[in-house]
Amino acid sequence: VVGHLTSSPTIAAARVYGAGDNPLPMISPTASSPQLSGISPYAFRVCPSDLQHGPALARFARTQLGARRAAVLYLNDDYGRGVRQAFAAEFVREGGVVVEQDPFLPTTTSVEPYLSRMRAAGGDVLMLAADVPGAETVLRDMRRLGVSWPVVGSDAMVGIEADGPLAEGVHVSSGYLPDRAGDQNAAFVVAYFRATQGQRPNDVAGLTYDVVQLLARAITTGGAERSRIRDYLASVGGRRPAFEGVTGRIAFDSTGDARGKPLAIAVVRSGRLVAEG
Repeated sequence: VVGHLTSSPTIAAARVYGAGDNPLPMISPTASSPQLSGISPYAFRVCPSDLQHGPALARFARTQLGARRAAVLYLNDDYGRGVRQAFAAEFVREGGVVVEQDPFLPTTTSVEPYLSRMRAAGGDVLMLAADVPGAETVLRDMRRLGVSWPVVGSDAMVGIEADGPLAEGVHVSSGYLPDRAGDQNAAFVVAYFRATQGQRPNDVAGLTYDVVQLLARAITTGGAERSRIRDYLASVGGRRPAFEGVTGRIAFDSTGDARGKPLAIAVVRSGRLVAEG
């Protein structure tokens, strides 16, 4: 299985795929919840986990944005809670204070009460552990209230750049950016541009491409049986060399996580996500 894309269905499905007499290997491109680590010997992922996204955003907020008091809004699901917890813990370790941590649901239409409370608490950066629709709700409410904190967000917010002026200046963590250096990635970006009539690949595209290429190598080299595919994947970065993909080096640890997977902090500029600095 190539997938799933988000954490909650991946966690549920991994238990099914890994059960029975003939378990099925699964590689998720983008499910980042820490709960996925070690959930099954047949479950893998190629993206950084929330334990990387949250701390990276916290360090960026403290050192690059100079923030001292953070407020957090998060989707109340496995993904949102995971990123929120990792961010808050690292922000405090870095000497900051988390003044608010408030959950919302996909059906929430306004977070103005939360934002008003955050303004009263004196926050100087807003962290969003949210998807694109949730982030759009927050950014629109910020505009209506006339507040303009720096905003940092997790990888599920990739795509917010399409909102143009609404998202200008928002910082997002991502397991892949199309302007990543290297001939392999450059060739992929050009091929993707041609295949999609002018679109730039996002993290889902880049990470999924690497999953498919890695599975092709596993089947060609180790065989097409489910157990052999699983054994090949488990050996990548151990008994076998790491896989060098368009998103960077992939080496699996004993829990199925991509050990040391690079992560970037991007900023929205003129409708595009570009590498910060």
